[in-house]
Amino acid sequence: MSRIAEFRKLHESGCFVIPNPWDVGSARYLAHLGFRALATTSGGFAFSRGLPDSAATVPRQMMLNHFTEMVAATNLPVNADYQNGYADDPEGVAESVRLCIQTGVAGLSIEDNSGNAEAPLYELSLAVERVEAARVAIDRSGTGVVLTGRAECYLTGHPGPLKEAIRRLVAYAEAGADVLYAPGVRDRDEIAEIVRAVHPKPVNVVMAANTGLRVPDLAGLGVRRVSVGSSLARTAWTAFMKASKAIAEEGSFGGFDENVSFKELDSLFR
Repeated sequence: MSRIAEFRKLHESGCFVIPNPWDVGSARYLAHLGFRALATTSGGFAFSRGLPDSAATVPRQMMLNHFTEMVAATNLPVNADYQNGYADDPEGVAESVRLCIQTGVAGLSIEDNSGNAEAPLYELSLAVERVEAARVAIDRSGTGVVLTGRAECYLTGHPGPLKEAIRRLVAYAEAGADVLYAPGVRDRDEIAEIVRAVHPKPVNVVMAANTGLRVPDLAGLGVRRVSVGSSLARTAWTAFMKASKAIAEEGSFGGFDENVSFKELDSLFR
């Protein structure tokens, strides 16, 4: 409960970065750097298990076990990337949220990506009911877990992502979401417009690439929370793949040139 209270307080003012570790070691290192909260990444975790990022390929129980492990890894609040809540119907979302809360997370996100290629976003009325169901499940738990509503318009190729994302995020705010999030938005003006549309509720922005925006820039736009999604995991995979390819294709070990020493890594976990 103290972690939940701490997490809620972080959203009250200012701007904080909530990086996304994918396993216990990466979580402990980020805690070592002084970050005040962590968020899971469904993609980073799936890749670590040799799986694509999908609720269809990463079973709910496997994901819940991962949340439990990440909560135990540090003393920081953890926000769970819960994909679509492992259900289409509101009742199923509510049950999934109930189970998620039991892992000890301080927050969780529910997205409106249906996984259906022909209709990738849930109809708005159903999407709102799903957020309402998640809200009710949290309220019944009495925990105060932070609920993030996600509008996946930018990531699913919607022809008018900004307008539709705002329409959905405003509806999710009214349905009880504590934090609003439209992953994929990059433009400064669009970020600012989303922040204004849902004010005074906080907005999360994901920085999945180096767009030139820095944390102070996002803070100036009114963003309250900044995550990085699978980017740190992909950074690790990039170095691993380059070094492995050099060995396989060139017989070279040049990919090891800038490696952190064994001693430094080993000492971090003692």
